[in-house]
Amino acid sequence: MGLLQNGRLMNVDDHHAVPPTPPALLVACLCARWCDLCGSYRQTFDAAAARHPQHGFVWIDIEDEADRVHAIDVENFPTLLLTDSDRLLFLGVLTPHAHTLERLLREAADGALPAPTHDVDDAELPGLLAAVRELARRPSPG
Repeated sequence: MGLLQNGRLMNVDDHHAVPPTPPALLVACLCARWCDLCGSYRQTFDAAAARHPQHGFVWIDIEDEADRVHAIDVENFPTLLLTDSDRLLFLGVLTPHAHTLERLLREAADGALPAPTHDVDDAELPGLLAAVRELARRPSPG
């Protein structure tokens, strides 16, 4: 898992605190360490993070953080969750191409995303978004 800080995607292991100013958007990539596609998509995700310092980018391993993101049934990779301060803007699988992620970010910034469709129970959604925000802020243990 990691968060963009000062133009660099941070992993929890990097021992850096998240800046106090909340990002315009929080972009969470839900992947798995064993997934080869996720491994290759990481470069695309990191590059987007560097191009969009106004947004927060967090890489979440769904197996390491299963207790936090259990409300999401990730069936394919990469799965992205996009949120502003309190609303889910997007949750779904993306084709692993830079232009697809760039278009999603542009549409979100312009308020042009359609209402999200997802399988997350409405009662679990606030807790899920809070968990993703917390994972993005959490410093590395030990």
